[in-house]
Amino acid sequence: MDRIIKRPQQTIHGQIQTRTTDGFQGMKNFIHDNLFIVLGWFFTLLGVIGIILPLLPTTPFLIVALICFSKSSPRFHRMLLNNAWFGPNLKQWEETKTLSRKTKYKATLLIIVTFSVSIALFSQTILTPLLLAGLAVVLLICIWRIKEQADG
Repeated sequence: MDRIIKRPQQTIHGQIQTRTTDGFQGMKNFIHDNLFIVLGWFFTLLGVIGIILPLLPTTPFLIVALICFSKSSPRFHRMLLNNAWFGPNLKQWEETKTLSRKTKYKATLLIIVTFSVSIALFSQTILTPLLLAGLAVVLLICIWRIKEQADG
């Protein structure tokens, strides 16, 4: 005899929904939710490390974490969106898929400063500074190709 489980689940927008599942489907949902939670925390950790290390981009990892949490945990999704440091940019990205010009300027300054320091520190061979400079240019191109927030 199959066991039917009714499990309340809060959606991202705060509404309560009940998922009715049999044993197999319940296990599948459990694995799905927990996998996305683990991935969300993994990408959040990479994003936080990216604040310190110039070679790891912070924002893309946090956007991926936001997507993972939106599929698995409304609580963690809200936690990222309400974060004082990067919450406003993530909210803007989630709503409009844009960045403000101010955010682009900050990212550009951060990339130039951190990559310049890295190039100065790792200039023993010619290849390393060239690779770092090339990566910085690619990152800057990617950032400036993102649509900007409409004025108003």
